[in-house]
Amino acid sequence: MSDIERRVLEKIDEAAIVKTASELIEIPSITGDESKAQRRIAKIMEGIGMEADVWEIDIPEVRKHPDFSMGVDRKEGLGVVGALRAGKGKSLILNGHIDVVSPGDEKNWSVPPWKGTVKDGMLYGRGSVDMKGGLSCAINAVKAVIDSGVPFKGNVFIESVVGEEDGGIGALATALRGYKADGAIVVEPTELKVAPTQAGSHVFKITVKGHSAHACVREEGVSALEKFMPIYNALMSLEKTRNAAVNDPLYSRYRLPIPLNLGVVKCGNWPSSVPEELVLEGRYGIGVDEDVSSAHRAFEKAVADAVASDAWLRGHPPIVEWRGGQFTPVRTPTDHPIVKMVADAYEDTTGSPAVYEGMTYGSDMRHIVRVGKTPSVLFGPGDVRLCHRPDEHLPISELVTATKTLARAILRFCK
Repeated sequence: MSDIERRVLEKIDEAAIVKTASELIEIPSITGDESKAQRRIAKIMEGIGMEADVWEIDIPEVRKHPDFSMGVDRKEGLGVVGALRAGKGKSLILNGHIDVVSPGDEKNWSVPPWKGTVKDGMLYGRGSVDMKGGLSCAINAVKAVIDSGVPFKGNVFIESVVGEEDGGIGALATALRGYKADGAIVVEPTELKVAPTQAGSHVFKITVKGHSAHACVREEGVSALEKFMPIYNALMSLEKTRNAAVNDPLYSRYRLPIPLNLGVVKCGNWPSSVPEELVLEGRYGIGVDEDVSSAHRAFEKAVADAVASDAWLRGHPPIVEWRGGQFTPVRTPTDHPIVKMVADAYEDTTGSPAVYEGMTYGSDMRHIVRVGKTPSVLFGPGDVRLCHRPDEHLPISELVTATKTLARAILRFCK
């Protein structure tokens, strides 16, 4: 370890990392309602010595971009970027999203979802993993560089973005504002694995029509639920076939690296009526190197083949729509300097070799790479399996390790 790195790492404070993450957790920022949290994180950035760029996102203007997608009816959105500028070295983006999903029924939690709770070496709370913990790591890594007073030549930007959960409008707007760099680290939960790839996921909607009748003579009606079943079977068969064809070593531990999930099903309107309509919304996984249009065609063909086998469906074809979050897959070469630099920083921090793995979820990495033209890698604390569920939590030790790794990465990449 160099003297400069030692000086920086000595400034990293576990209690401060937990405090920052807890402060963010305690501000509810469900997707579509993030402005209060965004204003607070801008103040935190200014408090550690960064410049804060805060702006109102022009939603109609961003909507014109071909990569735009949004799943909620959003009235406003704030962009926030903190900057530490020296101007002479390379530039690095640390990106994280401030929005979280609903905690659901709070009775299912053993701790308050909107409070950072420390228990048994873990930090609990909605957003602790996804991904206010990662944002705290980014902030405290930059703070350590500033507080150490080491000579610093580069430019570091922390992007706190909105709307990641429903399509990534915040990251897209930030890239369109002109933020780009020589490299970027997206601090999504990767279990501290180095992830140069993210799979794609596109949200779909299928509407199946039936014919209503009184339940006492249900055979005189046509159940939309029953007519959906051949489509269901076709989609499950499609998922199996598509996943069996994935042979990317970065996804070797996953049986379903590109899963097809049926997330919301609404059917019928009365217990004693044959259901006249079924509406399904789901998530369709797309391979890292797969052509999105081809993936869509495979899905639509599976539905069409099921429809062709049923006389009612042929006469009343279901409607397939692609809407809501559309996460395009993306890959950065494993041997790219930004990927290797993060891996080396992790190895020097922990004394253990870095593990490379692809992530099965979509993320804002695609906007940074595709629109911001910035090579990127995913690396952050926490396990995605603990996201979107009660008692979301992550090890505090991972927060500390991630912060130290990011601090090293900043120094090495930006010189």
